[in-house]
Amino acid sequence: MSKRKNTAGGYDFFILIPTIVLLGMGLVAIYSSSSFLAAHRYQDSNFFLAKQGSFVLIGFFLLFIIKNIPVEKYKCLVYPLLFICFILLVMVFIPGIGKKVGGAQRWIKLGPLVLQPSELVKLSLAFYMAYSMSKKADYMSSFTKGLLPHLMVAGAFMSLILIQPDLGTTVIIGSWMIILMFVAGMNIFHLISIVIVSAPAVYYLITHELYRINRLMAYLKPWEDPQGFGFQIIHSFLAFGSGGLLGVGLGNSKQKLLYLPESHTDFILSILAEELGLVGIAFIIMLFLILIIRGLKIALDAPDLYSSYLALGVTILMGLQVIINMGVVMGLLPTKGLTLPFLSYGGSSLLVNMAGVGILMSISARK
Repeated sequence: MSKRKNTAGGYDFFILIPTIVLLGMGLVAIYSSSSFLAAHRYQDSNFFLAKQGSFVLIGFFLLFIIKNIPVEKYKCLVYPLLFICFILLVMVFIPGIGKKVGGAQRWIKLGPLVLQPSELVKLSLAFYMAYSMSKKADYMSSFTKGLLPHLMVAGAFMSLILIQPDLGTTVIIGSWMIILMFVAGMNIFHLISIVIVSAPAVYYLITHELYRINRLMAYLKPWEDPQGFGFQIIHSFLAFGSGGLLGVGLGNSKQKLLYLPESHTDFILSILAEELGLVGIAFIIMLFLILIIRGLKIALDAPDLYSSYLALGVTILMGLQVIINMGVVMGLLPTKGLTLPFLSYGGSSLLVNMAGVGILMSISARK
């Protein structure tokens, strides 16, 4: 096989195969977890499956386009993409365009499409951070030249996301940036300072909103209010406990019968645990580990600093979302309202993750 074919047309199957398997499991899980709800709410048991299936097809189209374009070509789109994301975040608050769900205004409605701009922000910031940190590689330990510009750009987006309100996404983006900048050479003193300064603000935001207090209480003492703030996580525990080693079988979950809220989105892993058991969950974790380890390997082997930071950013972001979602549904972390990549229902999240896979495959093909 020629070098040209290797570098321009090769497919990284350590990335592609786990992605395809996870997507397949996700579609099955979405149908299983949502069919009863969809029939009850929309009189169509396939409602959520059909919508997610269409996003999977669009996602594959997006993946293969991005995979076949060298990532260097996207450098010229870094700032236009940031500008578009900023406008989309502002549009969230415009009456008639922004859509409120569950008390949070995080979506915009454009005709038949409902988009969550904060998901696109994650990808835009990955491009921006890779581009900027590679240009300022010699200054990353500096506060004014290395740290401050990145904090100002990300801070503008995080502020808009925070007032939606979406503290979970804000914390994830902030944590992701700190990890990425630390790897790029950020001064450890600056890192500690950011954590110290941010901690009181996060504490204030949590303790001055009742729903955030309830989420914290659900994490700390769910059994004190099993019909209130502890309801969701308790039913997640029941799902995991009912699954045992091999599960109750696909389609046989009891928690999906309107007992477990968000069973097809944030808590889809709970339904998978009930139906597939410990063996099924171990298999899912293995697939994610393959993806993340391969992503880190691609970052290490990347041909230049920009590609390396981009692969690292995409991989760390995906890994954080997996760890946090799994931690939440198992009661190890407070509820964040975060989907599980490739498995949970949600078009915006799926398309961004598919784009991330395309980026990793593009870098892998040209290393």
